[in-house]
Order: sequence, then C-alpha cells, then structure tokens
Amino acid sequence: MNIDFSADATFSWYVVLLMVSSVAMLIMAAIGGGQGIGARLLTAAVGVSFLGYAVYLGFIFDGGEYTLFFYAFILPVLMLFRFVGALLGKRENA
Repeated sequence: MNIDFSADATFSWYVVLLMVSSVAMLIMAAIGGGQGIGARLLTAAVGVSFLGYAVYLGFIFDGGEYTLFFYAFILPVLMLFRFVGALLGKRENA
C-alpha cells in the first residue's frame, strides 16, 4: 500500500480524496435524483475511472512520476451541483 502520510502527504491525500470523490460520484449515479440517463452514465463512468486511478496509485504504483489531475477535485463538485439542481427541479415539478 502506497499511502504513507509521513513520506509524501500530497500523494497520500490525493489518493484518499480521489477515492472519496469517486465513491461520491458513484452514489450520485446510483441514486439518479432526477438526472437523465446520459448524465448518470457520465457520472458513473467518471466515478469508475477515478476509483480505478486511485486504486492503481494506492496499491499498484511503484514510484516515479504520477499525474495530479486538478479536475479530480473540481468535477465532483460540479456534478454535485448538477445532481442537487436536478433533485430540486424534480421536487418542484411534483
């Protein structure tokens, strides 16, 4: 396991936050909340890819260079806003 906060805190936090954001995106895709099938599939696909990259970095990666994707922190927040907006829009229509 490559998560060691004392050795490289940035890398370790990146892996942990990547896992958390991917699980949140997969939960949003599963719930749906009034989103269309395309938005749910996109959210699920991005969630699976983030989770795969987090698992790779956390358990398989041997060291060297890795890419820190900043959109991995921005995209889940944007999708959360979209999810809440769709959920609130569904409630107003009912």
